[in-house]
Amino acid sequence: MTKKLMPNEQAPVLSLPLVGGGVWTLAEQKPKNFTMVIFYRGLHCPVCKMYLTKLNKLINIADEAGVTVVAASMDPEDRAIQTKADWELSNIDLAYGATAQDAINWGLYLTAAIKDTETNQFAEPGLFWVRPNGQLYLIDISNMPWSRPDVEFLLSKVEFAVNNSYPARGTLG
Repeated sequence: MTKKLMPNEQAPVLSLPLVGGGVWTLAEQKPKNFTMVIFYRGLHCPVCKMYLTKLNKLINIADEAGVTVVAASMDPEDRAIQTKADWELSNIDLAYGATAQDAINWGLYLTAAIKDTETNQFAEPGLFWVRPNGQLYLIDISNMPWSRPDVEFLLSKVEFAVNNSYPARGTLG
């Protein structure tokens, strides 16, 4: 059963290998404003391809907004390497190998494959903003591939959130 995450609580632990080498660890991130953690379904998902391809073109806007970005999936290394190459995601840190327990810890929905092109089990989409102190600020999860927030719109709101000390919403449960 997934856990309902709450704004202002500490984000779950996340440490995953990166395509191209190294390990991405949330606790080691030092963004000016937020770390944006995006969970995508995997190589099989054409909606993820469109979403991450758009994000790849917006990375300099994210950088200017003081937002570091990682996209993560439950795909194994070979599929993540293929994703980064085939989708031309040269600007995005792409992490792989998330476990079902990682997905549960982040409140994500898990899905069993219905096509041969899908991995046996994968996480449905999720997008999170994590403050530099590790607290969750924005939480957006979906149980369907086509329901996702517009990243360009979200990035346009970073300055407002920071400059106005806009509090995390939904803290009452």
